[in-house]
Amino acid sequence: MTDSETAPSFRLGYVPGVTPGKWVRIWQERLPDTPLELVAVTAVEAPDAVRRGEVDAALLRVPSDRSGLSVIPLYTETTVVVVPKDHLVAAADEVTAEDLADEVVFHPLDETLEWDRRPGRPAVERPATTADAIELVAAGVGVLVAPQSLARLHHRRDLTFRTVTDAPQSRVGLSWPEAETTDMVDDFIGIVRGRTANSTRGRRAAAQPETKGTGTAGGTAKKSGDGNKTGAARRSGDARRGRASGASGASHGKTGRSRTGGTKGGTQSGRRGKPRRRS
Repeated sequence: MTDSETAPSFRLGYVPGVTPGKWVRIWQERLPDTPLELVAVTAVEAPDAVRRGEVDAALLRVPSDRSGLSVIPLYTETTVVVVPKDHLVAAADEVTAEDLADEVVFHPLDETLEWDRRPGRPAVERPATTADAIELVAAGVGVLVAPQSLARLHHRRDLTFRTVTDAPQSRVGLSWPEAETTDMVDDFIGIVRGRTANSTRGRRAAAQPETKGTGTAGGTAKKSGDGNKTGAARRSGDARRGRASGASGASHGKTGRSRTGGTKGGTQSGRRGKPRRRS
């Protein structure tokens, strides 16, 4: 099979912490002849990977700079602080940014949270990645504020996390090149938005309105024809009943005249029955 005959694939980028498994399974069920290729990208690189066309679309943390991108927000993540299990913070169910004022709080270079004012005391150096920051937390050097999905991704038995109630939250969305919504991108949009396989949206459903319209028109014509037939039958039945009623009335009229005639006849018979006077 030549390259030109090879079925096109859909390249889907995804950032750490995002789990596209459910959507990928639905894609495989609906489009078994179109391979879906998963491409792991970092949170920082994801927007540019979409802009450069390295992926057809990406599940990423929504960037503040959306130039050249179309984005559909999918959900908002809870923000947590990752601490050692024996840390004071672990005794609470949730904390605020103010509760971390005396802590060394790591802000890795791949952080996507947009702070107006970062909490805690800054570290001497910013870790390159969230994974590096997790290692430093485990070493007891400081704490890390991050989306909950990343805390779960880098889970360690000696660490735990608690919700930070007033921290900025990260939004995960589906992004693709602006003004380049291909058929495959539209198919995936339908999947993440929960459209059914029989939805009227999407390329396979594009031909359905015509088919449904033809069926509907035929059905309408049939119903209309049936309705006309039914109406004609009803009018015919009414006419027959009307004639029958008229005939019945005429019959009753004759019967009435017959009875009247009978009475008259009886009267005449009575007159004929009178004896003649003798002369």
